[in-house]
Amino acid sequence: MITDNVLADKTLDFAIRIVKCCQYLQSEKKEFVMSKQIVRSGTSIGANVFEAVYAQSKADFVSKLSISLKEASETSFWLLVLNKTDYIDQKVYSSMRGDLDEIIRILISSIKTTRKNEKYSNESVEE
Repeated sequence: MITDNVLADKTLDFAIRIVKCCQYLQSEKKEFVMSKQIVRSGTSIGANVFEAVYAQSKADFVSKLSISLKEASETSFWLLVLNKTDYIDQKVYSSMRGDLDEIIRILISSIKTTRKNEKYSNESVEE
């Protein structure tokens, strides 16, 4: 198990919230199409972060985090649709969206930092 990794912890917690949301949507709202979409994208965020922890290279690491970022964007879309169609209320939407926005900020920062460090690393090798 990954320990002391804020991003991995946050994406795991978010995936659990997504699964519980999907269970609610299916059992209480009888909604099956969008719930399957959001569970795929919402859990994929963390799955790719966990893969990135054991990346083979910095490029592989950035690639996995970039996939997570795309999945987060898709999840944001599904949350908005579920809110706008009254499957989830504003309070649930705002809470989940807040968690997702924090994950997105960390992903963007991690990608930028890794790319910046990779650039400097390549420059020192070339000199």
